[in-house]
Amino acid sequence: MIFTAIMTITCAAKGYIPTDRQVKPSVQDSRRFPVSRLTINVFLFCGWVFSCTLNAAELKQLPLHSSGRTLAIVQANGDTAYRYAWPSVYFETAFEGNQLELKFDDDKSNYRLIVDNQAPLLIEKPGLRTYPVAGLKPGKHRVRLEKISETQDQTGQFSGFYAPLDAKPIALKPRPTQIEFIGDSYTVGYGNRSASRECNPLELFNNTDTQLAFGPQVAKHFNADYQINAYSGQGVVRNYNGVLPETNLIKRYTFTLHDYDAKYTDKTWQPQVIVVGLGTNDFSTPLQPNERWQTRATLQSDFIASYVAFVKSLHANNPRAHLILMTSDQMQGELVRQVNQVASQLRAAGMVKLDIIEFKNLGYSGCHWHPSLKDDRTLSKLLIKHLNARKLLK
Repeated sequence: MIFTAIMTITCAAKGYIPTDRQVKPSVQDSRRFPVSRLTINVFLFCGWVFSCTLNAAELKQLPLHSSGRTLAIVQANGDTAYRYAWPSVYFETAFEGNQLELKFDDDKSNYRLIVDNQAPLLIEKPGLRTYPVAGLKPGKHRVRLEKISETQDQTGQFSGFYAPLDAKPIALKPRPTQIEFIGDSYTVGYGNRSASRECNPLELFNNTDTQLAFGPQVAKHFNADYQINAYSGQGVVRNYNGVLPETNLIKRYTFTLHDYDAKYTDKTWQPQVIVVGLGTNDFSTPLQPNERWQTRATLQSDFIASYVAFVKSLHANNPRAHLILMTSDQMQGELVRQVNQVASQLRAAGMVKLDIIEFKNLGYSGCHWHPSLKDDRTLSKLLIKHLNARKLLK
C-alpha cells in the first residue's frame, strides 16, 4: 500500500547538468538544464511514515558506515556531519530500539531510505530538516540511506542517524571488497529511469538514479562497498561540445568535493577493482572553432596521453587494484580505437592488471539517448561475468 506523506515540500533550486548526448542533432544544442522551482510530494511505502513532529526525548547520534567521498565535519556538540557532491554516496547504521531520526541539510538531492529490507522510502530534497521514522517496533533494525540523484557542483549534508539514549548500537560487519567506478553520464545513470528519450530538466533530475546504474548493481552483487566518481558531460581532456574548457573529469577527480579545495585522501579506501569509463564526451561532438585542438588528430593524441597518465596515477595510488577500461561502440568506433591505444601504451609500460571491456548494441532509450535501466542491467551482467571469469573478486 502506498501512503501520501503528510507534508508537501516546496523547494527552490537551480542546478546545471551538462549532458553526454551523442546521437540526435535535435538535442545537441541544449547543454545546460536549469532546475526550476519544484513542488515535491514525498511518497511513503509499506506503512513507513515520516512526520515533521519531533519527539521530545533526548537523542544520541548513532555510529554509521559510509561509502563515497564525504567531508566529515565535527560540529560544536561533538557530533559529525558528512558533506558530499559526488553521486551515489550512502550511509548505514544498525541499532536495537524503536525510534529513529535522520537529520539533513540538503535541498538539492533525492534519497532512498531502506529500513530492515522493507520497500524503500523516497526522500526528495529534504532541506534543513529532521525526519523521525515512526512505527518502528522494538527490536533490531538495519538502516541504509542512499543518495540517488546527480547534483554536480552543489553540495549536500547528512548530519546522521539519531536514536534515544537507551538505544543499543549494533556494529556492522565490514565488507572486505571495494570497487570504484570512474566515468561520465553513463556511469552516473543519467536519465536511466526515463520512459522517453525526450526529457525536460525536471524529468531528467527525477529519472536519474545512480543507485540503479550498472556500478552499484555490480558492487551489490559482490556485497562490496563502492564509490561512483562520475560527472555528466565531462571527459578526459574535453567536455561535451567543448563546454567548460577549464575543467574535466580528471581535474575534478582528485578532490573530495567539486570546489577544488580539499584533496581526497582516505587510507581505508583500497579498491580491488577500478572501472573507468571515459571518452564519450571527448569524441561525441565535432570540434568547435574556439577549441584548442585544431584537428581531430591532435585531440586524439592529447586524449591518449592524458588517459595514459591518469591510469598510471590510479595504479600508483592503488597498486593492488585491477583496472578495467570500459568503452562504447558508438562514435563510429573512434572512442574504441583511442582506448585500445591507451591500453597498448600502458601494457608496453609494464602494466599487467589491465583489461578492456567494449560494450555494444545498447538501446539508449534513457533521457537524451543515454543507457536505460535495461541497458544498465546488461552492462552489470557483462561486468559481473568478466569479474567472475578473471576471478578478480572473491
